[in-house]
Formats: sequence, C-alpha cells, structure tokens
Amino acid sequence: MFSDDERSNRLRAGIVNDFVGGFLNDVERARFLGLPETTRIRERTKIVSPENLVMGEHCWIGENTVLDASGGLEIGDHTSIGLNCLVFTHSSWLANMTLENYSGSDLIERKPVKIGKGCFIGGNSVIMMGVTIGDCATVSPLSVVTKDVPAYSLVSGNPARVFQRYDQEHIKAEAERVRAENAARRAAAQARGEAPVWGSPAVRRDGQ
Repeated sequence: MFSDDERSNRLRAGIVNDFVGGFLNDVERARFLGLPETTRIRERTKIVSPENLVMGEHCWIGENTVLDASGGLEIGDHTSIGLNCLVFTHSSWLANMTLENYSGSDLIERKPVKIGKGCFIGGNSVIMMGVTIGDCATVSPLSVVTKDVPAYSLVSGNPARVFQRYDQEHIKAEAERVRAENAARRAAAQARGEAPVWGSPAVRRDGQ
C-alpha cells in the first residue's frame, strides 16, 4: 500500500504533521511545527517546505491558508495572514506549457516572498512568488498581489494596486480611537454587571 521511496517518505512526514496538527489549538500547533512560541496557527493551515519558512514573533495565520515556502518565505513580527489565503513561492507554468510537468522537473521556477513586520493580509488573498510586501502594509481581502507592495500602504484588487498611503501619525490616531471605543464598551458592560470576555463587547442598541 505504501511506497518506500525518498519522495513518498518525505511527503508522508508532512501528511502526518497535518493530521496531528488537527488535534491541537493554534498555539500548540505553532509549537509542534517549531515556530515561535508567540505564533498562532489556526486549523487546516498547510505549510509547504516548512524548513524554508522564517516566521517572526506574534504572527497569526488563519484557517485553510497555504504557505508555500519551497522558494523561501519570510514573515515579519506582528503580521497576520487571514483565512483561505495562498502564498506562492514557486510556479509550474513552464513545466505545464512544455509538457514536462513531472516530479523534479527543472522547469519549476522558484522565487522568495518576503512579508514585512506589522502587515495585515486580508482573507482570501493571493500573494504571488517573488513579491516583497513592506512593513506595516495592508492587503485588502480578495486581493491578488503580483508586484511589490510599499511599506505603510493599502493595496486592493486583482491585480492589487495602491489605494492609500499612511504614516505613524495616522496609525497612532487610529489606535487611540479604537482603544477609546473598546474602553467605552468595557465600561458599559461593567455598568450592566457583565464580565467582558473579549475586552470589547458591543454596545446595545439603546446605548447602554
């Protein structure tokens, strides 16, 4: 039933890791995969060639995301990648076009992807091989990123393009706004005698 060759045995190790990872929570799964203790990896995330993945601290990877690190993949500190995302570092296009799409084909092209620190990659987005995403960049959900993304910018669309640029002052102002809103929600919950679980329960329609 099982093939006893180098490729089969190598792939089987990944299959076993995926199976075992299905029984772990997000922190346990990251630890099991040898990633930083502060990393959280949600269920059904697949990492291709994990030995080529460099992951920073305090990263979050959503459900059903595929991280292809076969060509080299670096993800900076405090970066989140949403659910159902695809990050590619290789392509078999030429192997397909030349009818040479066999295992080990020398027409498989690989280029590294680098995602900076403090980035937010929205759900259902695709990052193509060879792309560099600068620090504190935002990729809107459902985007296809085919070119480098400048730091402190928001990109969206297919292919993704820059829609907004921001700076530290903008981020600071937005952080203060959200902290104030969450503090108000916590205060409202406490006034109702509730214990906020996530720190920011919604305000009721009556404003209480």
